[in-house]
This record gives sequence, structure tokens and C-alpha cells, in this order.
Amino acid sequence: MTANAGGAGSPTGGSPTGDRFGLTRRRLYLCTPDRPDLVAFVEACVRGGVDVVQLRDKALDDQGVVARARAVAAVCAAHGVPFVVNDRPDLAVEAGADGVHVGQDDVPAAAARAIVGADRLVGLSTHRPAELDAAACEPVDYVSAGPVVATPTKPGRPGTGLDYVRLATSRSPVPVWVTGGVTPETVPDLVAAGARHFVVVRWLTGSDEPEAAARALRAAVDGALDRAGR
Repeated sequence: MTANAGGAGSPTGGSPTGDRFGLTRRRLYLCTPDRPDLVAFVEACVRGGVDVVQLRDKALDDQGVVARARAVAAVCAAHGVPFVVNDRPDLAVEAGADGVHVGQDDVPAAAARAIVGADRLVGLSTHRPAELDAAACEPVDYVSAGPVVATPTKPGRPGTGLDYVRLATSRSPVPVWVTGGVTPETVPDLVAAGARHFVVVRWLTGSDEPEAAARALRAAVDGALDRAGR
């Protein structure tokens, strides 16, 4: 695996007993599709302040996922950054990733945990209060909440608004990673609503200078958290 674990978690349900991979101290989570410059892109984003990376590309076949995931895993390993594969716990294990992220319509979180084992991360997407409450009984290390605003990366899914951020961050026993429209301009309102961990896609994937873009976003996050007393 690519990063050092920060503590053992519960493999059978509920919140982890430790802080696996120091997740509570990490702030900026890049979710990226495959791209021709994937390795250089991820390297640049990590240099700019990204401290969790997920590969999410529905168009890749299994061999493609494993090959690209191994390449990203090597970059993340060099920087001590946890690396996660979307949807497929079996491919996450094969690629040597640090974990898997599953959605509500993917492999159930308990099944994902059984496949990846006790030492890897399992994340779960949530979009509404009932899903958040159910996640509290699942063997996950973190949940995502959102998208706060509608986004092209989640076609057809309406925005949850800031009220769901407030609910999720106040109720979840595990770290909550806020998704949807995360930019330097939106970060202060997200922090005021309780967000402490942020998933970014388009702000970085659409940038011609991803390192500078990541640095600007990370500075906005750290500044807003400092003003809020973290």
C-alpha cells in the first residue's frame, strides 16, 4: 500500500477505532478521471497540497484501471498520500491501492470491506440524511456528502445545499468529505457550515496549471480553517 496507516479501524461496522492514514488531518481530496498526462497531473496536484487521491473513470476496462491505478499509486507512495480506487474493491487490491470508494449503487460497503481487508480505506458516498444514518453502521473510514451544488461529474443528481453539509458534519462519526463546486470562493461558506475536508474535481482537472490551482485551493482551505479555529 502507498501510505502509512494512522491506526487500526473496525472491519465489521461503525466508525474506525483509529485514524487510518491520518485521515482526520487531511484536507484536500482529488478525484480524477484518467488522462494522458495522469502521472504528471497527479504529481503536480500533490505538490500543490492535495493529500488524498482517487482514480475514478467509468470508461476504463479492468486492465486499464489496474494499470493506471498502479501508476498513480507509485506517485502517491512517493509523497505519503493515500490513493483510492473508485467502485471496485477487487481492482483496488490488485493495483496495490490504499482503499476503495463506493457509491450507493455500487458494491455494499460491508462487502467492499471484506474484499479489501482491515488495513485499507473504505469510503462511501452519501446524498441524503437516510444514507448518512445508514453509513454510521457500516465499516467505513469516511463518507462524502454532496454534491453541494449540481455538477457535470454527477449528471442528474441535484445539489444537496449547505444544510446537508451542516447535518453530515454534525452527525457523522467518521470524517465527512464535502463534494460539489469546491473552489477558493466557496470554501469559506463550506467551512462555516462545518466542512473540514474537501473533494475537488473540476477546479484541478480543468486547470492548465494544476499545481498552482491546487496551491490556491489549499491556501483557501487552510486560511478558512485557521479563521474558524479548525
